Amino acid sequence: MSFPESRPRRLRRTPLLRKALAETRLRPEDLVLPLFVADGIEAPRPIDSLPGHFHHTDQSVLEECAEAVSLGIPMVLLFGLPADKDVQGSGAWDSNGAVQRASRNIKERFGDDLLVVTDLCLCEYTTHGHCGLLKGEAVDNDGTLEAYAQVAISQAAAGADIVAPSGMMDGQVAAIRTALDDTGHDETAILAYSAKMASAFYGPFRDAAGSTPAFGDRRGYQMPGANSREALRETWLDIDEGADMVMVKPAGPYLDVISRVADEVPVPVAAYQVSGEFGMLHAAIEKGWLERDPAILESLVSIRRAGADLVISYLAKEAVHIITGTSAKPPQ
Repeated sequence: MSFPESRPRRLRRTPLLRKALAETRLRPEDLVLPLFVADGIEAPRPIDSLPGHFHHTDQSVLEECAEAVSLGIPMVLLFGLPADKDVQGSGAWDSNGAVQRASRNIKERFGDDLLVVTDLCLCEYTTHGHCGLLKGEAVDNDGTLEAYAQVAISQAAAGADIVAPSGMMDGQVAAIRTALDDTGHDETAILAYSAKMASAFYGPFRDAAGSTPAFGDRRGYQMPGANSREALRETWLDIDEGADMVMVKPAGPYLDVISRVADEVPVPVAAYQVSGEFGMLHAAIEKGWLERDPAILESLVSIRRAGADLVISYLAKEAVHIITGTSAKPPQ
């Protein structure tokens, strides 16, 4: 039928009707909250490049997790900042490192009420800022796998429910799966950063994590953003190696990649709304160029609509407040 018999606007007449017929829904349980935990600080420290976010102490991260639980957010993703760095990034597998302490404390406090996901990489822990061990000024892929295995074992032993390797090394998922299984951590899941693009949108995160490379860049191991077929290949390789979930990062500039991956793979798909995406929205909202609540929801719903089962976002808490109609103080 065509007009006048067909009138699609009938189904848009009221807010309740539009809500009831929404094809894509955003729920608290679809969201993952990233958190930064740090050694050597006595009070939470604001992150200038991520307004409303902090480098957390052992105590303040528990308070943040308690808020996440109260909001119905099921997962937190932990990043660590060590007190000291070395060329190998050995702090990443320190059993008393910030991420390991936070994981133990969170699981002891919240048990199965909150899932702990741990970022598994070396960039925050190395003096050179790259995601792996070096041979000269090149990242040594195979040598790095041995280090990643140590990190995985350490994080799983500390209570991580899910480890999330983000370095984009060839064979990283297989090395981690073998290491976990061989040490009795066969129940620990792997969320692989499978299609992690060499993106301009990571700047605020690198400032927050102190992980800007001291030389060169990461384009030799992160993916070219122009290549969606390669993204699928990387994703299938990770699944074949044992990944339980896969991730596309960043989210907003790569909605097409999320859609292609979600249409093809048999495992859950996560997407990371990264720091640069957060920063653009925050700046535009602060200047009054965008209306805060609709802009936040539209950005996140688009990621879900593209096919993401989980959305990792610095806006997770704000989004839940908008969804539930409760008040939330905008980030300052």
